[in-house]
Amino acid sequence: MSKKPSKSNNSRSDSPALQLGRAVEWPDAPEKAKLDRVPNPQGGTEYLVRFTVPEFTSLCPVTGQPDFAHLMIDYAPGQWLLESKSLKLYIASFRNHGAFHEDCTVMIGKRIAAEIKPKFLRIGGYWYPRGGIPIDVFWQTGRVPKGLWLPEQGVAPYRGRG
Repeated sequence: MSKKPSKSNNSRSDSPALQLGRAVEWPDAPEKAKLDRVPNPQGGTEYLVRFTVPEFTSLCPVTGQPDFAHLMIDYAPGQWLLESKSLKLYIASFRNHGAFHEDCTVMIGKRIAAEIKPKFLRIGGYWYPRGGIPIDVFWQTGRVPKGLWLPEQGVAPYRGRG
């Protein structure tokens, strides 16, 4: 008796099984990383999901020096949830990726939105200073759904020595 190949848990006939629960190789570039989605068991409920990434790293595309950020990702799920292990692998894929702060922040937001098609998504990239200038980058998909509680992101603005 032969076994049928198991279907993916994320209901995509064109993609392999989820990365969750098995060993996977770390992607070495954002375009090689796979973001997994899982069905939202609370699809009829308006709620917010928050991912906090306090140690995001990428490389300056000009100098090759490391850049550091605190990312806050908030989304109101639709049919899909973003699977957290795949997010961790995706975020780690930026460690050797050279891109400006603005590009990294917006790229991450757009990629997540494309994969899970949330009702709403916003990302705040709070970048640590390089050359004495912190850069904060914000992007969102549209208006906040009516009645959705959207808390402040809670990341203190950079104050310097002043």
